[in-house]
Amino acid sequence: MSAGKPVVVVGDVLLDQDIEGVATRLAPDAPAPVVDVTGDRRHPGGAGLAAALAASDGREVTLVTALGDDPASEDVRRALHGRVRLVEIPLAGTLPVKTRVMASGRPLVRIDRGGGTPGEAGEAVPDALARAHAVLVADYGRHTVRAVRDHLSAVARRTPLVWDPHPRGDTPVPGTRLVTPNAAEVCALSPGDGTSLRAYAQRGAELAARWQAATVAVTLGERGVLLAGAGDVTPMLVPAPYRAEGDPCGAGDCFAATATAALADGALPEEAVQRAVAEAAAFVTAGGAGNPALWESPPPPRSPRPSGTDPFALAEEVRARGGTVVATGGCFDLLHAGHVGLLESARRIGDCLVVCVNSDESITRRKGPGRPLNDLADRVRVLAALGSVDAVAVFEEETPVELLKRLRPDVWVKGGDYSVEDLPEAAVLRTWGGQAVLLPYLDGRSTTLLARRAAQAARPPAG
Repeated sequence: MSAGKPVVVVGDVLLDQDIEGVATRLAPDAPAPVVDVTGDRRHPGGAGLAAALAASDGREVTLVTALGDDPASEDVRRALHGRVRLVEIPLAGTLPVKTRVMASGRPLVRIDRGGGTPGEAGEAVPDALARAHAVLVADYGRHTVRAVRDHLSAVARRTPLVWDPHPRGDTPVPGTRLVTPNAAEVCALSPGDGTSLRAYAQRGAELAARWQAATVAVTLGERGVLLAGAGDVTPMLVPAPYRAEGDPCGAGDCFAATATAALADGALPEEAVQRAVAEAAAFVTAGGAGNPALWESPPPPRSPRPSGTDPFALAEEVRARGGTVVATGGCFDLLHAGHVGLLESARRIGDCLVVCVNSDESITRRKGPGRPLNDLADRVRVLAALGSVDAVAVFEEETPVELLKRLRPDVWVKGGDYSVEDLPEAAVLRTWGGQAVLLPYLDGRSTTLLARRAAQAARPPAG
């Protein structure tokens, strides 16, 4: 699959440091936990994280940010080298460093230090913005945005602009396509009473009018995202696809980066937000900004996988190196956009994706005579050729429960209007600590509908 259209990210880069350890005792001189350090990781945060996430699918991404001559700035340059193109604004002072001390995956304390003042933006900034198909402003209140505000005002008149705001940052420029504050930021930017959906919708509408923005997307965590526009317009709620368990740090950056990439590729704001909600949930499930896999060196290009990849051997190999095995299942009789979107999202949750596919006899029992339209060999070949699919396994029964007992995936993915609790796969996954999750599914796409449409088109015209 080819990479998407070029994107530019403008904003404040931070250096995030996670000191990890375990805490099993208190200090003898104070009621404070003692952390035995097991790991220490540094990686770009803020606009740097957003740019890296936007570039994770091979997309061309340019990051406009302020960097100095300090060690933290050098760490950011090294981490982003080969991932994004840097257009630097001079920084007087030092880059901010945010240090989280973690005990068993939970933050105990955060320490902030450093900070500088961005200088004048050079001619490379408008040149970079002119080539963008969409622009993301990742404002962390450190005034990089202020240095390029005039350029952003010009861009907003011709290019989709997404603005991730901060209470201490600059206001979005008029004409911004999508502003993405979280619940706490909305309450700080538009004080009022209540945390109901109605209260957030009123705040979002007020902010859209104040900023002259097309849409404000209020991210509400587990409740999803509320889309509001100026005036008395009924808001749209995009629910979270499932309850994401994990570190939420960086989820807002993932949401904004995904929405920007979708707009660059021509999606409507509603489509962009739905895609961003799903990606943010998968991002949190995979460990958030602290997931080491985000900053591992990109692997060398792989030769195409043979269609006969053993799914059970693959699952064992991934588990042995501490990876996450993801599985999903279905008939996949006529592969369509709904299938492709589900498989791509499922693959991003873990380190491999195994597709469990119904045998021909199983489909006939479920769907009736005339199905499948494509026999098993063809369906397996098409699935195995997708870049998102690592292996295919076949099952004969009505459900893949027996197959899953052998495969033992960490995550089981389903798309559409299911209840996780009602899935037999969910119960069997719980026996070894696995988790079943739901992902959004494109409405109006199904093999049955496609087959019916083809049959209607083949009929001779009446009369």
